[in-house]
Amino acid sequence: MQPLTEARARPTAAISGQRGPALPTLAALAGGLAALGLLFLPEIRAAVFTWNTSTAYGHCYLVLPMALYLLWERREVLSQVPARAEPWLALLALPVAAVWFVAERLGIMEGRQLMAVAGLEVLLLVVLGRPLFLALSGPLLYLFFLVPFGAFLTPWLQHFTAVFSDIGLDVLGIPHYADDLIIEIPAGTFFVAEACAGLRFLIAAVAFGVFYALLNYRSPFRRAGFILASIIVPIIANGFRALGIVVLGHLLGSAEAAAADHVLYGWIFFSIVMLLLVLGGMPFRESHVPRPALVPAVARRSPGQAAFAAVATLAVVALGPAGAAALNARATAVPLTSIPALQLPEGCSRAEDPPLGGATRVSFKVACSGFVFEVAIQSFPARATSSSLVAARRRITGEYEAEDTSFSSLSFGGGQGNWTLVETLDPYRTTALASWVRGRPAGVGLVGRLEQARDSILGSNHAVILMSIGARQENRLAVEQQQRLVSVLKTLVAAQTDLNQQMEALSRLR
Repeated sequence: MQPLTEARARPTAAISGQRGPALPTLAALAGGLAALGLLFLPEIRAAVFTWNTSTAYGHCYLVLPMALYLLWERREVLSQVPARAEPWLALLALPVAAVWFVAERLGIMEGRQLMAVAGLEVLLLVVLGRPLFLALSGPLLYLFFLVPFGAFLTPWLQHFTAVFSDIGLDVLGIPHYADDLIIEIPAGTFFVAEACAGLRFLIAAVAFGVFYALLNYRSPFRRAGFILASIIVPIIANGFRALGIVVLGHLLGSAEAAAADHVLYGWIFFSIVMLLLVLGGMPFRESHVPRPALVPAVARRSPGQAAFAAVATLAVVALGPAGAAALNARATAVPLTSIPALQLPEGCSRAEDPPLGGATRVSFKVACSGFVFEVAIQSFPARATSSSLVAARRRITGEYEAEDTSFSSLSFGGGQGNWTLVETLDPYRTTALASWVRGRPAGVGLVGRLEQARDSILGSNHAVILMSIGARQENRLAVEQQQRLVSVLKTLVAAQTDLNQQMEALSRLR
């Protein structure tokens, strides 16, 4: 193996003509990227929407500039490693298209977005070739952080934070009572909400940790060690942050005063933790990153090879969206022919039934014990996927704009269906929701998604029905008043003992 300086001192025609991506390769990449952008435009829009509305993913705007900086750090690779398209690698896009199709049928947007980025990675691999892709794999794979994923960790993080605080209060000898996510001390009550789970800190820390590791280490073990620390340290630090808020409430004698601006204080605390993490990793930095070895020159490929590789990759990746589009074209709207006859408990009254007129969604109001609830019934095509149902649920509950959201299951043991209680903060809404698939109460979680995915492919003789009963407030209610609101809502839902029978008849296609 020759030193890089010697190779530069004795350039050959083969080397000078084969290194780095040539104009046809760059043109194929540009065209492929544009086509992928159009193909996965819904995924891109959903990702940008999440970046704008969720504080946990605001850092995603920095991912592309950070990846480009990592590529700039490795710019000499482009002059040392040849770009040679390998069209046969387009077969790797087959599982990408298949998984995207499954995620689309299940209504899992994060899965669709991950597969969109995976399709991008396959395009880069096929057009650039394995040697160049592997030499630039760090910056290229870093693009996966564009996907706003990780929300499924929130319940686990909430429980960890609650248990950590409970143990910490035991160690400090502060009298308290802990029940799941609720911690009570003499000064007041604390609830470990989603905002307290530390997801926003964890996701940002992992993205930064991977960037720092790629920038400062070349050893796989050092990189893995720093990335692991970037995962563990923020989780434990958030536990200390939550514990500190409770302890501060104990010292101040007021839970409300201690919890004020806890999100802002959390970011300050997080910044300090990350600074300490960086300082801890600096002694292990490997400032000298060796330049890539000079690979042998290869025979010149046809100028159209890169374009053919890009087209082949796009054709395979598009199989998933094409199959989904064909199924979606068969999903037709189902207008409501009637609305359920609600059984109103004592203290409840309602207005006249709204006119239907072929609508797929109707709503009316019910007044109960001083609270006004909006009841809405919406029908979806029998072949609808759960993504449309989830989108409607989130619009109703206000989850898209909410600062914090909590979920709980409502169990009645009768014919009311499977209901979920959703409470959001800013906007302040309390909503109970249930859905029916094939005329039966939909399963909860993945079970319900699988039921709809099956019907979206095989069809069904019943429309999908979503029902919601919710109340909106201009301002946050006091704890006692919110508990009373939830109690009244539960009473109203529990009274609908024959709702399953009505929904089976209502959803049956004629």
